Amino acid sequence: MTKSLDQLRRDAKTLRKAHQLNDEQALQRLKSHAPRTDTAALKHADYLHVIAREAGFPSWPALKLAADLLGMDLATKRQRLKLALSAGHFSAVEQFLADTPKIADGDFGLCLGLYRKSDVLAALDKSPQLATDLIANQAPPLTVLARSKWVHHKPNLSEDMLEIARALHANGADLNQGAVLSAETDHTLSPLYFAIGHANNMALGQWLLDNGADPNDGESLYHSTELGHHDGLRMLLAHGADPKGTNALLRAMDFHDTEAIQLLLDHGAQVDELDATPVGGEVPWVIPALHQAARRMVPADLATLLLNNGANPNRQFEGTTPYAYARVFGHADLADQLAARGADQTMSPMETALTGAADGSPAAGPVEPEEIPDAYRDIIRMLTAYTAKLDHIKRLVAMGVEHDRPDSEGLTPVQIAGWEGQSEVMEYLLTLKPDLAHINGYGGTLLSTILHGSENCPGRENRDHIGCLRLALAHGVGLPRRALDHVASDEISEFLRDWASDHPDQLVEHGAF
Repeated sequence: MTKSLDQLRRDAKTLRKAHQLNDEQALQRLKSHAPRTDTAALKHADYLHVIAREAGFPSWPALKLAADLLGMDLATKRQRLKLALSAGHFSAVEQFLADTPKIADGDFGLCLGLYRKSDVLAALDKSPQLATDLIANQAPPLTVLARSKWVHHKPNLSEDMLEIARALHANGADLNQGAVLSAETDHTLSPLYFAIGHANNMALGQWLLDNGADPNDGESLYHSTELGHHDGLRMLLAHGADPKGTNALLRAMDFHDTEAIQLLLDHGAQVDELDATPVGGEVPWVIPALHQAARRMVPADLATLLLNNGANPNRQFEGTTPYAYARVFGHADLADQLAARGADQTMSPMETALTGAADGSPAAGPVEPEEIPDAYRDIIRMLTAYTAKLDHIKRLVAMGVEHDRPDSEGLTPVQIAGWEGQSEVMEYLLTLKPDLAHINGYGGTLLSTILHGSENCPGRENRDHIGCLRLALAHGVGLPRRALDHVASDEISEFLRDWASDHPDQLVEHGAF
């Protein structure tokens, strides 16, 4: 590879322009090195892919990493490899191992993450305290093992992984000792959470539970509802996980997961958990199930399941009934079910006015935000996750409902729209001149919140986070220079690089990302 990355990026731009002009040579290049997607809807990343293939690499990330490796010292390589194991970037892991075959030699944490059984056992035989010493003063060895996703790339090493777990346990490793994720918090996450909720490693999760790991760690059950399957949920419940007070049922409602909700109900979950006391912890903030059903737009069969399992059609939340809440949020089907069950259909004048916005016929006069009940003050923020609710949002804004009000976590509607990758909703909210410099309760800016959503939003594969980034940057939001190299998505990284190249004045040296 004789060209620089910047030159190769420019080559990709040139190829894109030529292709859009139906240049014969460009068409032939795309035919010889097929891009990742249908040529009718190519993105910048697809042209980068062609450039990489022409240079002899299987993909652009592989080419980019090869270039990075040229100037990378061993310590940096090891840190990047650890991150790749935790993130499941297996092609990068293989590339590091091929570039530096002895990269893990003498590094106990890397040997754990790569399931190098003989190295781990030899190290423990020589120094048993390694089983309990924190790695990098932060993570117990068992959590490092559980954090690695290597088992999905090397399933043949599953038994080696379990033998390492047995050896750590035999040498004193605490099955429940968690890792602190940052210096800003003392909250820890257990090995069980990392195995099930993070790495989707059911084999290690089963071993931990079979050997006495606490299923009521405050995190694992909740996050087991996010995996897209029910193996972890079933496993935890079978080992005594108590769903009361965990919010797991409410989280399963976010995904309209009727099967998961039924499993939780079968094991003692309460549909209205406000009075529940969780095992081993204090009661978290919760909302009654029917109010959650209203704002999450759950389907009719799920609402029926909740009602049939004791959801109180008249239980109030912050002074609002389930029926009024469903009407205000525009969930007419749920409102009809509640009415059929004898729910109280009384609504205040304010609720009637807000319902008009949901139904398409808002009241003529504006409302005073201070007079809106607390239960509805953040309604615009809660609706931003749904593109179908954009007209509803516009009618609420026209009525005078606050469109830039931070919620209890300091997140504003425009930030949530960005996190969700809802570019159409975000585009509208930006026309309302929100505070683009607002810092939320997590220390995040609009830009960093979009980037976080691009990696963590459950629906990210079908969302438009690049579109949201483009909108934010077009409105003058600063682009931290270090963000160019620290986002997981290569497509987003290349988009940011292109923007930085075209708008160097927006680059800033500091800032959250």
